[in-house]
Amino acid sequence: MSSAKPNKPDVVTYGDHEIMTPDTSKLRKTLRAAIPGEPDPVERAEQALSAISSDFGNWMDDECERLDRARQKIRETGLTDQTREELFLAAHDLKGDSATLGFPEVSPAAESLCRLLEYTPDLRKIPMNIIDQHVDAVRAIIREYHREDVAMIANALSGKLRSVTDEFLIKENRDRPDILKIVQGPSLVPSESF
Repeated sequence: MSSAKPNKPDVVTYGDHEIMTPDTSKLRKTLRAAIPGEPDPVERAEQALSAISSDFGNWMDDECERLDRARQKIRETGLTDQTREELFLAAHDLKGDSATLGFPEVSPAAESLCRLLEYTPDLRKIPMNIIDQHVDAVRAIIREYHREDVAMIANALSGKLRSVTDEFLIKENRDRPDILKIVQGPSLVPSESF
């Protein structure tokens, strides 16, 4: 069987740039117009999300426990490539999932922990108390999420974590200018509540 090759995009070249228009013929074949009276697919998706939203808190608790188990493993066996990866993945998942699950204030604290683990050249030099501060902050933000002032508390905690982490990373990467540039750059996670 021969597979049909996709058509090449149309390319229009100008002096300082090109404009590419991709072939959308296959996409057009898979789409159809909405049938009158048919439920809006976006509305259906929002209804499905609403139906499972009561589970979001439990999912965040589960992710928080996963983060804490990774920290406990580091206490027991030390910070190795494997334990670093487990902690990093737990923090990274929290960073990515928290806004979707309705806990956007968790993202900056989780992102700070990811930065610490990603940009420290020698894992043995990461003080356990900085890891503890990050994990405890994430847990506190999730635990206290019902409070009206959670955004203010989370911003204060995350700001302090970012500051401590930056100070440590700048010192540890002083001989690595390419990494220093990244470390000293702005956060990719918004610092204010959504």
